[in-house]
Amino acid sequence: MGTLSDAIAGIINSWAKDGGVNHAAGPNLPAREAVLRALADIETLIFPGFRREDGIDDRNLGLVAGELVHRAAKLLIPEVTRALEYKTRQAGASDCPAACEIEARDLVESFFNWLPALRSVLMRDVEAAFRGDPAAKSHEEVILAYPGLEAIVVHRIAHFFWQAGLPLLPRMMSESVHGKTGIDIHPGARIGSGFFIDHGTGVVIGETAVIGDDVKLYQSVTLGALSVRKELGETKRHPTIEDGVTIYSGATILGGETVIGAGSVIGGNVWLTHSVPSRSKVYLPEGEDIRIEPRGAS
Repeated sequence: MGTLSDAIAGIINSWAKDGGVNHAAGPNLPAREAVLRALADIETLIFPGFRREDGIDDRNLGLVAGELVHRAAKLLIPEVTRALEYKTRQAGASDCPAACEIEARDLVESFFNWLPALRSVLMRDVEAAFRGDPAAKSHEEVILAYPGLEAIVVHRIAHFFWQAGLPLLPRMMSESVHGKTGIDIHPGARIGSGFFIDHGTGVVIGETAVIGDDVKLYQSVTLGALSVRKELGETKRHPTIEDGVTIYSGATILGGETVIGAGSVIGGNVWLTHSVPSRSKVYLPEGEDIRIEPRGAS
């Protein structure tokens, strides 16, 4: 039986042999804990008084908002800088500490300037949840308690940084809320306003999915790819869902060329790998093949 000294030596040797080390003395990757603390402050700016006890009233709005913005920015800028340095290294270029920090500061400032517009979109999402769920008693209940809203809040934040070409951080953000809610939205997915995920657990939305306005999903819906081959990584692999579509629980819709036409309803447990026209009703009668009819048909 080996000693603890032998175990320590073996662990250190595995670091050298197998890799997977984030070097403390060399180029570092973004710190997960700092990113999540910044995300918590951003969520408080979006829904003040709902995400933490922050003591906001008419007398201290400026002080509280200023503290949250500066604290979140102070956390984000070093992590964004590290992500940009990583991107530079991945491209085979030399490190860029000064240039990357300037770019990081500009990106973080742009994000906080965009935050009022983000709040407007998210309030439409809140309204969609309130209108779309008979069990919702108030907008406040939606903000406080609905996992679907929590997932879309973090997604819209992560998507901003994804669109800016920032690696690592968007996935760190999206996976943090995935773990909390069971809703897996890739930060690359493009999602319109008035989006509502009811119940939520098991929902998967892939990187190149495009979702229009006023779309409603239920639990265990998958918007996925027909193939997971690595060489297809830069192609559109996930479906397009047009405005006003409702997709019921357990439905699986696959493929980058698959388009679900506006105003359609996709029934539970349907498996779709082809497009359907606008205002379709797609369902799977028990024991029968899939059936597609115009909505409103008897």
